[in-house]
Amino acid sequence: MNKYLVTGGAGYVGSVVACHLLEVGHQVTVLDDLSTGFLGGVPAGAEFVRGRVQDAAEVLDGSYDAVLHFAASSQVGESVTDPEKYWRNNVAGSLELVSAMRKAGVRKLVFSSTAAVYGEPEVVPIAETARTSPTNTYGATKLAVDHLIASECAAHGLAAVSLRYFNVAGAYGSYGERHEPESHLIPLVFQAALGHRPHIAVYGDDYPTPDGTCIRDYIHVADLAEAHLAALDAARPGEHLICNLGNGSGFSVREVIESVRRVTGREITVVTAERRPGDPAVLVASAQRAHEVLDWRPRRSQLDDIVADAWAFALDRHGAGS
Repeated sequence: MNKYLVTGGAGYVGSVVACHLLEVGHQVTVLDDLSTGFLGGVPAGAEFVRGRVQDAAEVLDGSYDAVLHFAASSQVGESVTDPEKYWRNNVAGSLELVSAMRKAGVRKLVFSSTAAVYGEPEVVPIAETARTSPTNTYGATKLAVDHLIASECAAHGLAAVSLRYFNVAGAYGSYGERHEPESHLIPLVFQAALGHRPHIAVYGDDYPTPDGTCIRDYIHVADLAEAHLAALDAARPGEHLICNLGNGSGFSVREVIESVRRVTGREITVVTAERRPGDPAVLVASAQRAHEVLDWRPRRSQLDDIVADAWAFALDRHGAGS
């Protein structure tokens, strides 16, 4: 049994990873300020400490084997209008965490990064060797933390893995997606299916894709959690391993909406809107390195299965709707 600190462990991905760690017999402490997470997201059996990632020094000691770092501000639009918040929370907070780890003698880190560090891709699927050129402050701050981690590995022997992924979806039992405000496609389509919004907007239907709508890579949150556990085993002192995670193929906006229609059996009104600036036609990650180095492959790659798990969670939260 190992002991892990999960920062942001009351949030969507962090809570599912914490749950997986507990299920295989590890000891887990969740550090979360609940600014975007929920107390109900902290898995039973985990110790909970309410605080910011900057408070990690008050929690960490030599009894911890590693840190899994999810605590971050993550709204792309907000990152553009309030960049200071993102540099403070994501970069300065991560610097404090890494410093606290070094002082406590905790020498292993798994970082929840993002494929947004690549910006608009030149080649799809996107490999780890692709040029990094983020188009928003959120992606820029995550890339800055990756550079910070690489420096810490080289200078002080930290063992670290950064996992970069795009769209996380699905649910794991009672742990699922509930952002406020919500900006992700599947939960937004659910809101239309439940009658909580009059329609779902499709931003652009003239992209160079088979049905004219943007294509994105969706990965089930439970598959993502399994990758984080594999990353703990793969981390080596003095090395910073970067792995993209994805299905290797994407789904269009219309395909997602049709999947929700099939799974829910409900009518969904769709309205076509203007393209959003900076929306690439296709964003799909190559997970070849994760296959080879982490021995990881997504096991829940069918879109209807991903949507069905998320829908069960949404019904549990909201009821049957209208």
